[in-house]
Amino acid sequence: MGRVTVRRRVTRIDVEAATTSTGPDTISVEEPLELRVGGSALTVTMRTPGHDIELVHGFLLGEGLIRSADDVRMARYCEGAVVSGETGVDENTYNVVDVTLAEGVALPPASAARSFFTNSSCGVCGKASIEQLRTTSAHDIRSDRTEIAAKVVVEMPDTLRRHQRSFERTGGLHAAGLFTADGDLLVAREDVGRHNAVDKVVGWAALNGHLPGTGLVLMVSSRASFELTQKAVMAGIPCLAAVSAPSSLAVEAAEDAGLTLLGFVRGTRLNVYAGAERVTTS
Repeated sequence: MGRVTVRRRVTRIDVEAATTSTGPDTISVEEPLELRVGGSALTVTMRTPGHDIELVHGFLLGEGLIRSADDVRMARYCEGAVVSGETGVDENTYNVVDVTLAEGVALPPASAARSFFTNSSCGVCGKASIEQLRTTSAHDIRSDRTEIAAKVVVEMPDTLRRHQRSFERTGGLHAAGLFTADGDLLVAREDVGRHNAVDKVVGWAALNGHLPGTGLVLMVSSRASFELTQKAVMAGIPCLAAVSAPSSLAVEAAEDAGLTLLGFVRGTRLNVYAGAERVTTS
């Protein structure tokens, strides 16, 4: 859609050099995406436009509202979501997606509707959340015996970074990538929200026959929160690796689900917080 980045004039100040200059800068775009299911509003998330159909599939999977891409009959941008452009002609904002579920798939209950903006700290927390995750996931990742070599994992951040095209221009986007255990990158996605980047990756996996994510590694360019752990478990991905730290609840949830959780994957080092039986060092 051509709206991933925009150009704006900024003033640059160098205190040490005592200089001031003005010029164009590239900025990451952040716009709301409203998700409707069966015509009823479910949630609004702030995201970077692009790969929105993947995003909504990943979101619905992560929330346990669908279990596979087959549960969605159609996902489309709403024709009525328009604004008047500079020419005075109505233009589609592409900021509203309506999902029609397949026959027999239950609509979300009214209580599930989230009429607020999702942010980086969204989601629920606590022991009840871990219990709910165990009961709602369609996949048993504990039975996934895939071995993951530490020497392969430490190469993943650099590979992911090479595919962060918008980050190179803006420095303002999170990224998520789905790798094989051999280190091959299947897909990479960027977004202003780390949870949205993961939803786009999971949605891609759902639409391209990679769910459950048996034998795969989800690599993120951020910290590992409970929410990202939840999304990995719900997608049947046995390993979540992050360049930064995990939260305590993320570790608890990973241990409970049998997820391998890796943090501080930087340079030649990484920390194993859960699921060490899958990680090899030889």
